[in-house]
Amino acid sequence: MRHKVKGVKLNRTASHRKALMRNLATSLIKHKRIKTTLAKAKALKVYIEPIITKAKENDLSAKKYVMELIKEKDVVKTLFNEVVETVSERKGGYTRVVKLGQRLGDAAEMAIIELVDYNEAANLKAAESKEKKEAKAKEKKEKKTEETEEANIVEEKSSKKK
Repeated sequence: MRHKVKGVKLNRTASHRKALMRNLATSLIKHKRIKTTLAKAKALKVYIEPIITKAKENDLSAKKYVMELIKEKDVVKTLFNEVVETVSERKGGYTRVVKLGQRLGDAAEMAIIELVDYNEAANLKAAESKEKKEAKAKEKKEKKTEETEEANIVEEKSSKKK
């Protein structure tokens, strides 16, 4: 039975798996989005989310804990300065895994794993759609005011003729 067994082995030894997760986590924080296999992305999600949650505490013990797992100082600074500030309101779910399909060489399932609040494409798309809705609403309002003004002018002309 697999009760309370977290993570997958990914056909690697423990030390290799540990190094892989550290490198993937470092790359994810540095670049905010990485492309990898689906299995690695799902394993990384389980690995990185507790790190981000711990980093939200922003005290000395949290920094030491994160420094044990992520060895690059500039990446840790980025995590505590940028990432934690943007995800501070979230209660969890800091990453998103998007399936891409199969890789040509070996037909491995590929995926993109990204930090949710750093997805500029989705954020820009949402902002653009919001702007379009506002522009349409404004255009409708202007059109209605023009129609009412025209109706008032027509009424005035008809009342003057009488």
